[in-house]
Formats: sequence, C-alpha cells, structure tokens
Amino acid sequence: MRPLEGKKIVVASHNEGKLREFADLMGPFGLEAKSAKEFGLPEPDETGTTFEENAYIKAFAAASATGLPALSDDSGLVIDALGGAPGVYTANWAETPDGKRDFGMAMQRAEVAMQEVGAVEPAQRKGRFVAVICLAWPDGEAEYFRGEAEGTLVWPPRGDSGFGYDPVFLPDGQTRTFGEMTAEEKHGWKPGQATALSHRARAFRKFAKAKLGSA
Repeated sequence: MRPLEGKKIVVASHNEGKLREFADLMGPFGLEAKSAKEFGLPEPDETGTTFEENAYIKAFAAASATGLPALSDDSGLVIDALGGAPGVYTANWAETPDGKRDFGMAMQRAEVAMQEVGAVEPAQRKGRFVAVICLAWPDGEAEYFRGEAEGTLVWPPRGDSGFGYDPVFLPDGQTRTFGEMTAEEKHGWKPGQATALSHRARAFRKFAKAKLGSA
C-alpha cells in the first residue's frame, strides 16, 4: 500500500452533508482537508456503473487538478426488493426538472416502488447504505475502502436530521432512523473505537486503519 505523505488532502465532494461528516471523521487526525468546492473545481460527470468507478472519477479529477491526494466517496441506498435500486443512481432519484434535488420526492419514489412489488412487511423491506471511499493520487493510483450499514426501510419518514434518505432508514439493532439521530450518533467514530454505525464511518475506519495508523 502506498503511504499517505503529508497532512494536506482534498475531499472531492460538493455535498455539504458529506463534507460535514468527513470533517468530523478527519478532525482527530489533524488532516488539512479542503473540499473540491473550496478549490473551485467543477463536479465531474459520474458516468460509472459501480460505487468504486464513481468514487474514482471524483477523486482522480480532484487529485489531478490540485496535485494533492484526494479522497472521495460514492454512496447510495441498495434496496433488496428493488433489485438493488436505486444503488449508484441514489442521488439521481432526487433530481427535479430544474436541476435541484428533492429527497422527499426520492423517498416517496422508493416507497411507491416497494409498494408496487408488494414489499410491505419489514422482512421484505431490507436494504443497506453503501459507501466506497477512494483515495487517489495525481498519477492515477488509487485505493478503495468499502463500508455497509444494513437496515430496514420504514414509512413514513422519521426525523429531520442527517440528509438524503436518512429518515426512512432504520439501521439493524437500532430503534431510531438515521434521520432521528444526531450527527455524533450516526457517524461519530473516533480512533480506537472497534465499531462504527454509518456506512461512511465504517468505510472511513478502514481508511484510517490503513493510511493513518489508527487502531
């Protein structure tokens, strides 16, 4: 594995929710992280068909533009009853005709789709959030770290914290959705902790162990 030299790194995202989560996760390691948005970089077209491909597209675009190693994640909601949809198209389901994103509409779309296939009982409504973190260097080399959080899709939405589909995702072993949890409860992993709850925190824990010397 290639060492991560220095403390400067680019977070290749324009998503404010993701940036907040990464800032919280990176804080204990003293990384000097700036977002692609702060560098004035455009968002590249995510043309991949897997989380790994899309994560690489974003990370390599930022790394090659700045000359710094770049970290990106591609994440999404995988619903078993829908054959894995929305998957890599999770954000696309929220797109409105005016180019904005409405996740209330996206959650409704997912619910309608599950109702149409008869997924009405909790056992029929299983799924997972997936996050793949890609660390890319300007020369194109990259490494990947994958985290998954299993759970059940609930309806109606519960809670107004988090972002995206959080209010309809009840993680296994919990009584509250991601939308009902504080940021600390959802992704508040710290160095040395053996477990993490959210998909992004689980992927970051693997990254930290491999590249930042975390236990």
